Formats: sequence, C-alpha cells, structure tokens
Amino acid sequence: MKQILISILSALTFGVNAQILKYSNEFLSIGVGARAAGMGGALVASVDDATSAYWNPAGLMHIQDNVQVALMHNEQFAGIVKHDYGTVSFKFNDKSAVALSMIRVGVDDIPNTLNLFQNGQLDYSRIKSFSSVDYGFIGSYARSMPINGLTVGGNVKVIRRVVGEFASAWGFGFDVGAQYRFNKWLTAVSIRDITTTFNVWNYSFSEQEKQVLLQTNNALPSNTLELTAPKMILGVARKFMLFKNKVSVMPELNTELTFDGTKNNIIQSKYFNADPKFGLELGYKNLVFVRSGVMNIQSIKQIDGKKELSYMPSVGVGLKINNLSIDYALSNFSTGADLPYSNIISLRLGINKKG
Repeated sequence: MKQILISILSALTFGVNAQILKYSNEFLSIGVGARAAGMGGALVASVDDATSAYWNPAGLMHIQDNVQVALMHNEQFAGIVKHDYGTVSFKFNDKSAVALSMIRVGVDDIPNTLNLFQNGQLDYSRIKSFSSVDYGFIGSYARSMPINGLTVGGNVKVIRRVVGEFASAWGFGFDVGAQYRFNKWLTAVSIRDITTTFNVWNYSFSEQEKQVLLQTNNALPSNTLELTAPKMILGVARKFMLFKNKVSVMPELNTELTFDGTKNNIIQSKYFNADPKFGLELGYKNLVFVRSGVMNIQSIKQIDGKKELSYMPSVGVGLKINNLSIDYALSNFSTGADLPYSNIISLRLGINKKG
C-alpha cells in the first residue's frame, strides 16, 4: 500500500511529462474466460457470471449463485506468454454484489545478456534469466437500480508491472458499466479507464549495464508517467429459445470505441476508432454450448498499396454440470501472422447456501 501511495503522489509531480500511449496496459485488453474468447470477446451485454468483474461489472447482479469462483489459463504464441485469471464474486442480495479478481500475463526465463562480456571476454556463465510480468488487481461492485432491468457497476484497478530488476511500475484506474434488459433484449455500455489510468515507471540499471546500452545504440530509459486513455464498449444481444425451449441461440454485437488517435480499425478517423466484435452462442438444455466469434477486424495496407481485410476468428465449447461449468476456446491472438492458435481453458463453480 505504501508503494501505491508513493506512485500516486509521484504521478502528481510528473505534470507535462506524462503521455498517453495508444497501446498502454494492453495486457488488460486481451480478455478473460474461455466463453468470451469463443465468442470473439463480444460479451458485455450478456455476461452474467463472475467474469463480469472484467467485462462489465454490472453483470455481477445477474449471477444466480451466492458465491462464484472462476479460473482461466491461456498460453499464447506457442506457450511463450502465460495468461492467468482468477476471480471470486459474492452476491449479498438482489440489490448488490462484489468481486475480487487478479490477472497475470507474463513471459518467463528471458535471457539477460547485458553482462555477457567480462574484461572483453565472453562469459556465458554471466547470463541470467528474468521475467516480464504484468499484474492487474480488480475490486468490483454492482448494484440494481430502481429502474426495472437496469444494473450498474464499477471497478477499482491496481496495476503492477515488473521487468526483472530493470523496470517496475504501479498504476491505478477505474472502470464503470451498465446493463439494461427489456423484453428479450440485452444492452450494455462499459467504459474502461474512465478517469484515464496511469502507470508510474521507474528504471534501474547498473553503471556497466548503462554503458552496454549506450554502446549498442540503445537509449537509456527515464522514469515516466504512462497514461491509458478511456475506451467505450457498446453491446447488444438477444436470446432466442427454440424447439420447446430446449435450444437457445444468442448472437451478440459489441463495438469498442477508442479516442486516442487513428488506428488500423475497420472504422477509423482522427476523432475516434470503432472495432466491432461479433459472437454467437448455441445452447442445448442449458447443458452443452457451442460458440463462435470474430474480432479485431482491421484494414491492413499491403506492400503493393492495396488494403486487405484481416480478422481474428475463434470457436469454443462449454459444458455445464449442476454448479460447475467447463469452457474451452480456440482463438488466434496474432492477426495476420502465421502463428499457432491459443487454447483457452476456464472453470466456473457456484457455491450456494443450504436451505
């Protein structure tokens, strides 16, 4: 807590040295849960389980269990990047709920060759390994509103980023969200980093390491304040029940709006960018689910000057046995690249009071 307070006070002293980066805290944009991954990340309107703490905290009010625990493991880029998530939610009554969550994204065993040379000679015994790890700690609160069908929620985020012994950062931010359900329609808005999230970076290198960086034409990093601009996600979904309510069909469309400069999104401008995501979930007797989705639709300019449409597809399946849900998804996190698909596995367990 002391370090967090120091970081907050430090942020106030950076002033004009702060800068908004387009891809700041991207580890918090990957998404969590195999259900969401199978639906292309289109879930802010229909999410109704413990992963609501990430996607839209307002969805915590639609959890049917007193306590719900959710876990996820994902390895990206042939296992180089490890992505883990865990959350526990508590529904107090029909008016309020809370959740605590943690996200970890890390690359381990990275060789550090800064001290490879000793007295002008190669010394491989001096090669050490380090990890580059990002953590997100999220506290969530949700509440039902007097308007029938309307729920709202908010997140408090504490961010910890560590790159070996060379660099570290503390960050802080807020998210808000709302869901409104009327008839069979599900609508939502989720605003992440609503007050602009900051990371205070501190760097530490020995004199020898500084010399190596300079001799290899690398700039020496300086302590900085990194800002993450707000983004808004709009969502709409509808569930259709077929064959005497045995089969459910639920399509969902999300649109992510960013306002931090032109990006490669399918809809782009200097004022805002729109990134549509589409997901579909088919269910049978609320027991077996099949999912598919597409996200990160981009218009990429090729070498010959022509633009080519690129996107990230995904598929998934789910099984619900009483209070236990097991979900699996196969997704491509490498748009336009010939890299292996990622396997995402998640578990969700509901715990209820007896009687």
